[in-house]
Amino acid sequence: MAGFGQNRHGPERPPARQIRLVVSDMDGTLLTPDKQVTPQSMAAAQALQLAGVPLCLVSSRPPGGMEMYFAQLRVSTPYGALNGGTLFNPDRTIRSSLSLAPQTVQEALNLLAAPQVDPWLFRGHEWLVRDAQNPLVLAESRTVQSTPTQVSDLRAYEHDIGKVTGSTADHAMLQAQEALIGRKLAGQASVALSSKWFLDITPLHANKGHAVRQLAADYGISVGEVACIGDMNNDIPMLAIAGLAIAMGQSTPDVQAYAHCVTSSNTQEGWARAITEFVLPRCHTASTLHYAPAPANAAPAP
Repeated sequence: MAGFGQNRHGPERPPARQIRLVVSDMDGTLLTPDKQVTPQSMAAAQALQLAGVPLCLVSSRPPGGMEMYFAQLRVSTPYGALNGGTLFNPDRTIRSSLSLAPQTVQEALNLLAAPQVDPWLFRGHEWLVRDAQNPLVLAESRTVQSTPTQVSDLRAYEHDIGKVTGSTADHAMLQAQEALIGRKLAGQASVALSSKWFLDITPLHANKGHAVRQLAADYGISVGEVACIGDMNNDIPMLAIAGLAIAMGQSTPDVQAYAHCVTSSNTQEGWARAITEFVLPRCHTASTLHYAPAPANAAPAP
């Protein structure tokens, strides 16, 4: 459903009446197409803070590509990088991290072997590429303000990998690969488009739904009290469980099917409108939430 407002074609569960935490995607959602945060979105973020409702970001980006916006947004909250596979505490230390099995990394690289696809590996704060001068690598480096490490053989780096990304300008082919690779790696990894240029392969439980469950647990609230906002297929796992699920106006019908509400696009102040129209009226929190992460070596929430 395109447009702005309640989604008659959304999930059967009713939207939450009370929201105590907001978890948002970044690219295509909080950020404009030129990767900016608008003044209206900054004002909406501050309105959440004044209402006592934390804003946490979960993205397919590496951590550095997220942290670059924190000062501007005035947020100091936990966040999930690499599609939620690595969760960071507010002090930037790692709270928990999931990684792909070495054989799954090798299989993913095999499946991304098409000539027009350039595979990347992410490990902690590292971004490993075959060609640092590839146009998509250069563009992404500017976007996330991170410098990749060029290596001669990605297959030599199979341990502790948090994400394998296939990048290409052939958007139709990448969409087809999402379904194909998803079937091939079923039971081994989560496979989802994070943009029309990027297909992300992450540990099986490393998705944004996992991140939302963990963040809610660490704040001591239920998932039903969390509002989630996103625009791409990799946002579906969090939209599917959120107390209030909001899809961006430019998202596909597949994504919008999981949303209680559809806001306008990220070119039309969709994020700020979503916070103002859908979230803030539900923010009647009685007390300020306190983040209480489990020890770093604790098992992740199911």
